[in-house]
Order: sequence, then C-alpha cells, then structure tokens
Amino acid sequence: MNLSQALIKYEPYNEQEEKDKKIMLQCLEQYDDLYTRDNELVHITSSGFVVNRARDKSLMVHHNIYNSWSWTGGHADGDKDLLYVAKKEVMEETGLKDIEVVSEEFVSIDMLPVLGHRKNGTYVAPHLHMSIAYIVEAREDEEVVVKPDENSDVQWIPFDEVTTFSSEEHMNYLYNKIMSKIKKYNI
Repeated sequence: MNLSQALIKYEPYNEQEEKDKKIMLQCLEQYDDLYTRDNELVHITSSGFVVNRARDKSLMVHHNIYNSWSWTGGHADGDKDLLYVAKKEVMEETGLKDIEVVSEEFVSIDMLPVLGHRKNGTYVAPHLHMSIAYIVEAREDEEVVVKPDENSDVQWIPFDEVTTFSSEEHMNYLYNKIMSKIKKYNI
C-alpha cells in the first residue's frame, strides 16, 4: 500500500490530524519529489516514538541543531518504506539493535514546521515536514550510544517529564498526543 492509500485509510485522532491528512494528500497529488529533500518546501520524514515495555518512558535524544530533547527520526531520502526509515533512524540515533515495531499503523501524522538553520555549514531554509510516526518498543537495559553528528545524549525519560525536557512547544503537543493515544488505546 502506498502512502496516499495508507493516509486515506488512516482515521485521524483529532482536528489537527484531520487537517494535516488533507494537506498531506494534497501535497502527494501536487508534488512528485516529496520523498527527497529536493523539494525544499515540503518533504517526508519518518519517526519512531520509542517506548519501554511498561509504556511509561520514552527514549529520547538531545538534538544538536535544535538544542532540545526529541524523538528519533529522519528524512525518507528516497525510501518509500517509511516504517523501515523509522526503524533505521531509531537504531542510528540511539545505538539500539533489539527493537520491535509495536504496530505497522501510523501512530501520528503531522505537518511540522522547520525553522531555517545551519546543517553541516550549509543554510537550510524554513520548510515543512510531512511527518509519519510509529511506535517502537525497546528494552531499557540495552546500551544506548550518542550519535555525535546528530545528538549529544540519549536517555529514557518518564512520560510525565517528556515535555519538561523538550523545549519545542509544537513538539510537546505532538508528544502529548502520542502518549495520550498510548494510554487511551493501551498500545
């Protein structure tokens, strides 16, 4: 099933997801380069919200560019298997090897704003990420490692502290939404 079909099938959780789903479907109709960063206005990213088995902590990374704690994730960079991208990013950014995808269904869809910034000495203009997210489970006792070119720390953070660690208000909304879904649907 391609992304358009999966989005059509996806049941939005709230008004934000309804609107973002509509915009994502419009973007997929309008642009043919969303899976690459060639489209400098909007492109697809995939993330893994990593949880422990008890579902009371999330594994987060301290993101170098944004100087904030965040989930793992990255650009599709041409890969249309967004679940694979999410798993790859979890492993690359945390060093985890023993991970399990909780569901192949999206846990969250979001149009996320990205402010202009410098990456590897090059200016990246403001743009949008069409964010597709999954829930990934990992063991708390597995060793984690920092990926110095992307993050400066990796830590298990209790759900009730996630938004105090993250300094990005728009991301705190997203983390709260995902944690709410986990509790509501016993994911």
